[in-house]
Amino acid sequence: MWGGRFERSLLPELEEFASSLDADQYLYHFDLQGSVVHARALQKAGILSGSELAEIERGLQQIRTEFEGRSFAFAETDEDIHTAIDRRLTELTPAGAKLHAGRSRNEQIAFDLRLYCREEAQVATAVLASVVDELAAKAEAYADVPMPGYTHLQRAQVVTVGYHLLAHAEALFRDIDRFAVAYENAEKMPLGSGALAGTTLPLAREAMARELGLARVTENSMDAVSDRDFALDLVYACVSTSIHLSRLAEDIVLWASSEFGFVRLADEIATGSSLMPQKKNPDIAELIRGRAGRSLGAFVALATVLKGLPLTYNRDLQESKESLFAAVDNVLQTGEAAMVLVEHLDFDRERVTAAASDPTLRATDAAEELVRKGTPFHEAHEEIGRLVRDGGFVPPWDVETSIAKRVFGVAKRAHAIRRKVARVKL
Repeated sequence: MWGGRFERSLLPELEEFASSLDADQYLYHFDLQGSVVHARALQKAGILSGSELAEIERGLQQIRTEFEGRSFAFAETDEDIHTAIDRRLTELTPAGAKLHAGRSRNEQIAFDLRLYCREEAQVATAVLASVVDELAAKAEAYADVPMPGYTHLQRAQVVTVGYHLLAHAEALFRDIDRFAVAYENAEKMPLGSGALAGTTLPLAREAMARELGLARVTENSMDAVSDRDFALDLVYACVSTSIHLSRLAEDIVLWASSEFGFVRLADEIATGSSLMPQKKNPDIAELIRGRAGRSLGAFVALATVLKGLPLTYNRDLQESKESLFAAVDNVLQTGEAAMVLVEHLDFDRERVTAAASDPTLRATDAAEELVRKGTPFHEAHEEIGRLVRDGGFVPPWDVETSIAKRVFGVAKRAHAIRRKVARVKL
């Protein structure tokens, strides 16, 4: 790749240290896609003949077939996916030696990662939409089943199981929006940026972007090769999703405990103990809760790589790939596990209804009833608090009336969410 400048090779132990081939397996498809478009741009610019372009396209298709058939043979000198494809192409056709004209690995990796982020944002959106759909379906099934709502992990007011599940669905719905933003921010095409200052060859960048289905081109080539904000956007969406899935999992862990007993763990989503025969543990929920640490760690690692880099490209950026891929893989696996977990949730209707029948959960409703009759709220609060303390509190309404006056439209909102996520999944 740079033999004219160097007389001696990099030490073998350092070649292994510098290689990114293991991580680059995610990117071969996008690198080949970019190479085809770049070759066509070179032909339009008069750098390649029509026959040379045809040879290069056949060679790149052959390489794609080898990758997909797992028969691509890497060489010891292959430093990354770009050099591996370039080396193999020149083995297949002499015209391959012309393909690297007017481009740099700096722009190639920026391009590959943008297309990767764009595609994975779509995949994550579909997975997340399935989780939200399961939550909404379960909320419809338990729309009117009373349960306690909590603050400080203390029983606070009466809600319903459906209303509680929709709270998790709403949070995850915001994450779908975050993935949409990540998709949009990956839409710029950096090809034609060269190493940092563009190229003197007349490459039609806008035409290349149109061929790739990208909305626009990058404006500044120095920024284009060093920008990884789009990767941060995607990883942040993964972090936010992981946090929300962790909170859902924590609720399930609590509900499945003997102390709560709100959820009966199906065998399909539980494990046992190697010592204690009676145990049924919410291991899947616990793993979902624990997996949030991977996303958070990936975000910190990526941000740390980027925080002090001078413009433009620096080899540190190679380390951004591992964090990005790890965060995406983690959120996809966690989302799929969460979907199955929610699908198998089985609430003990009698247990949650009994927990919601505690009359003190309607103390706030009683205070507001006094307000409705003209009592200042502070006085109403003090009066009801005194009655609760002295054991003389009598709720103004039954549980169902209390819910009806405060928690509206669970089934309707759940149905609306399911319609929206059905469009997202399409």
